[in-house]
Amino acid sequence: MADADKTLQFEQARPFLLGLAYRILGSFSEAEDVLQDIFITWHTTETGDIASPRAWLTTLCTRRCIDLLRSAHKARVEYVGTWLPEPIHVEANDSPEQALALSTSLSTAFLLLLERLTPRERAAYLLHDIFDMDYPEVAATLGLQEPGCRKLVSRARASVAQDKARHQAPRERQVQLLDAFQQAISSGSSQDFAALLCEDVELCADSGGKVPSLRETLHGKAEVLAFVDGALRGYWAPLRWQEIEINGGRGILLAAEDDQIVALVTFAYDEAGRASNIYILRNPDKLAHLARPQA
Repeated sequence: MADADKTLQFEQARPFLLGLAYRILGSFSEAEDVLQDIFITWHTTETGDIASPRAWLTTLCTRRCIDLLRSAHKARVEYVGTWLPEPIHVEANDSPEQALALSTSLSTAFLLLLERLTPRERAAYLLHDIFDMDYPEVAATLGLQEPGCRKLVSRARASVAQDKARHQAPRERQVQLLDAFQQAISSGSSQDFAALLCEDVELCADSGGKVPSLRETLHGKAEVLAFVDGALRGYWAPLRWQEIEINGGRGILLAAEDDQIVALVTFAYDEAGRASNIYILRNPDKLAHLARPQA
């Protein structure tokens, strides 16, 4: 097969492979590295006998991600402070139904719930429940028997409680919350913001130990509001705020006068559309790639 044909086949599969790798790893930069490795392997492999290039590439991608996830476990256990997935900026041009499906499988809350799973459980669950592959395909991809794949998916479903993990608030409520949050920071008026929070709301921050940030998770509306009105208002009021489409939902990007990105704020929601979690990303390594376009 000519190199040009190989490149075309890879590029046709690339969006799917990147989406799969990102959801398995929770890291956009690591997902890109996986695809680069796959691209090289694909071009250096004799592919004449490969019946389905997409299936072959999916298998290679999945198994490479599983290996990386296993090696990353210790690093995440020893991570300084809270670990949050690396964010991705996605401009969706799909129908409302497709946009909802995209957002619920990309949300920070959902990606964090996937952290409960073993690498094989995570891969099997994503391939079957998110990417709609049937069990024989999943079994072939993972190199397992079909009954074993069914057990992996069943355990994963029970662990993540997907009906709650994949809940997403209507876009109007997301914008309302962002406006109320900005008002609480800029003016100190937090009544509207408080009304949109769960009583047991949690706030956490990921700095990776590289910049000053909150180390412990805050629990409950009183703690969260005190932190917002105190520390956050003092530091963030002068910053430039930009609403952004991030991980399938609306978030806020904060930047200094020199355009350096300081923080990213996203939310998770309960069934009533109230904020159940506030995620603050401060790790500069995870924020760096937001300055460039992503597909």
